[in-house]
Amino acid sequence: MTGQIPGSMGALRRQGIIILIYVLAAMELTCLFMQFSIIPYLSRTLGLDSVAFGYLQTTFGVLTLLGGPVFGRFADQYGARAALSLSFLAASALYLLLLLAALCSPALPGVFLLFASRLPAALMHTLPAAQMVITDLTAPAERPAALGRLGLCFGVGIIFGSLLGGTLSTKYGIQCPAIVALVVTLLGAILSFTCVPVTTKEASVQSTHQGGTKASVFDLKAITRLLLLPSVLPVFLIKVISGFPSGLFMVMFSIISMDFFQLEAAQAGYLMSFFGVLQMVIQGLVIGRLSTRFPEEALLRSSVLVFAAVGLGMVLMSNVLHFCFLLPGLVFSLCTLNVVTDSMLTKAVSASDTGTMLGLCASVHPLTRTLGPTLGGLLYRSYGVSIFGHVQFMVNMLVLLVLWRKPLSQKKDKAQ
Repeated sequence: MTGQIPGSMGALRRQGIIILIYVLAAMELTCLFMQFSIIPYLSRTLGLDSVAFGYLQTTFGVLTLLGGPVFGRFADQYGARAALSLSFLAASALYLLLLLAALCSPALPGVFLLFASRLPAALMHTLPAAQMVITDLTAPAERPAALGRLGLCFGVGIIFGSLLGGTLSTKYGIQCPAIVALVVTLLGAILSFTCVPVTTKEASVQSTHQGGTKASVFDLKAITRLLLLPSVLPVFLIKVISGFPSGLFMVMFSIISMDFFQLEAAQAGYLMSFFGVLQMVIQGLVIGRLSTRFPEEALLRSSVLVFAAVGLGMVLMSNVLHFCFLLPGLVFSLCTLNVVTDSMLTKAVSASDTGTMLGLCASVHPLTRTLGPTLGGLLYRSYGVSIFGHVQFMVNMLVLLVLWRKPLSQKKDKAQ
């Protein structure tokens, strides 16, 4: 249902913009993971206990969750340049407040600034904006591979962000990563404003926007209407339900790595780096090739099936070596589910609504981060690590059964 590549933009120019978008996404994700690496230590320095730290994380998750769909509509209505510039400026505000909090002594102003630094998170959505631009500038057949390459940016962010955050804070103080992130995000805002086109949507879509009455960015009815489309809702529900159990496990991973795997901080960091490398390889290289050979629905089923198999393995695992053997399957399932569902959902809506749709998709992970700590903590405390495997196996087997009985292609035919 989405349109063709904008005809007014040459192939060379399109390719240059896509490469710039990958660079901007890698810059923002590196800064984000630098921030993740110093937040626990900064919280401890300012005197926050584990409960207050949980509130801090929940605040970040809720604001990201609520801001995703609204930011998506903003991107659809005001274009790629405005969306990316806004996201980087919001990130700059977050790192500035984080820097001020780091410069404060352990007192009330520092804690206040730390919580205030979470507020700009509502508008920090560089990755969905990058996905929207790539969606606009690629043909539907090329879209899964192009979106999959963003996994390289995510891997770069995990590896370099975590390493830089730890190294800079150890050598130069906890405020140093915040200063570097502030400078990098300001540079990202300048590059977005000067090098990214005002809009990447085709001319017919732009004229439709200009000809009709422009709805509010905060129009919840328009967002809900999009989500309830017959070709959208089943895919979106699979995205949420199938990935939620593994999301719970990943939210609790820091505690599991300490308590169950008995890992030290450095060893846990190496394991996360291994996760990042796997994500770069699988999402950046493997999924693109698979998408040219197999239909998207077949890839979606395979991700659900591998999720179930990994869940069964998690029930039986007893040490970190077992988890390392399971990790490639887990990363394959996560990457395939995210890339394929994002591609299917952007094809299921009109070109004028791709930003809103990707904003809704971007809210899935914050939803897990919001509900995960409480629910995951209760499950872990009551039943141990194996419960995450049981839940993942049962949920994905049910999803696979539904997909087998009612294929998505049949639902699309009925909708049409």
